[in-house]
Amino acid sequence: MDYKNAGVDIEAGYRSVELMKKHVQETMRTEVLGGLGGFSGAFSMSAFKEMEKPTLVSGTDGVGTKLKLAFLMDQHDSVGIDCVAMCVNDIACAGGEPLFFLDYIACGKNVPEKIATLVSGVANGCKQAGAALIGGETAEMPGFYPEDEYDLAGFAVGVVDEKNLITGKGICSGDVLIGMASSGVHSNGFSLIRKVFDMTKENLNTYYKELGQTLGETLIAPTKIYVKALKAIKESGVALKGCSHITGGGFYENIPRMLPDGICGLIEKNSYQIPAIFHLIAKKGEISEEMMYQTYNMGIGMVLAVDPADVDQTMEAIRQAGEIPYVIGCTETGAKGVKLC
Repeated sequence: MDYKNAGVDIEAGYRSVELMKKHVQETMRTEVLGGLGGFSGAFSMSAFKEMEKPTLVSGTDGVGTKLKLAFLMDQHDSVGIDCVAMCVNDIACAGGEPLFFLDYIACGKNVPEKIATLVSGVANGCKQAGAALIGGETAEMPGFYPEDEYDLAGFAVGVVDEKNLITGKGICSGDVLIGMASSGVHSNGFSLIRKVFDMTKENLNTYYKELGQTLGETLIAPTKIYVKALKAIKESGVALKGCSHITGGGFYENIPRMLPDGICGLIEKNSYQIPAIFHLIAKKGEISEEMMYQTYNMGIGMVLAVDPADVDQTMEAIRQAGEIPYVIGCTETGAKGVKLC
């Protein structure tokens, strides 16, 4: 008896590392010390030694049951982007610059080519965020996961000068709420989606005229990474008052997280065009409007609170970064929460 007979292929693990090296190398920053394969990742602090009070901000998350979709479609790169996005967008919400990222993959059977494809997506997300992929772990766990399945999670660290932290404390009545368009469902609410649609290859390959593509292509679209857009806003001279990443919990849970007590967010539902996938989910699943806004991003992946005088400059910076902005509402005095109108 040996380890391979027990279900763990050490040689496959070595091959996975060799195949992923080229993807990891593409994410390197000058601050990264050492190479892939060490017991830990090292990152120099020299890049932010000029800050008055350098403050580390971190984020950790996974992809959730969207992975079930990746298994069915045998498409594994885009969920790697999702994993990075879920972490670095949270860091950017605090005004932070993502510095480095680590991933954790647990699988039933290590298929080197599949793992390398997965890591290529992680590396793609890191490049979009400007973060270095400095390490990770691939754990082969036979008997714990089915052979053709895996789980994926990540952890990111960023930095911000304490004076530039985005806390939401300065938000007041009359501030403007700007939303940045999402790429679709992103990486939340898939447990409900899998109840609404029968998740078979045939259904995922079904073309919907209103979507302009198949259901699977629409649902697998990776989460938008907003790091560059938020950096562009900062570089334009605008100081964001608040920032909210619209993830699990939708509008109702996430927007209040950036609001101080006594301030309510007023969202105008008709201020932008809601992507067709959300109408399709609501119709097929007979889901109430309130539940949709409590579960999904409804086409808005990030909400920003700005002074009215900064709206035009903020919108232009977002456009220059390649994202689509909308003025979606404002703040008013009232119990902390969200109102849709």
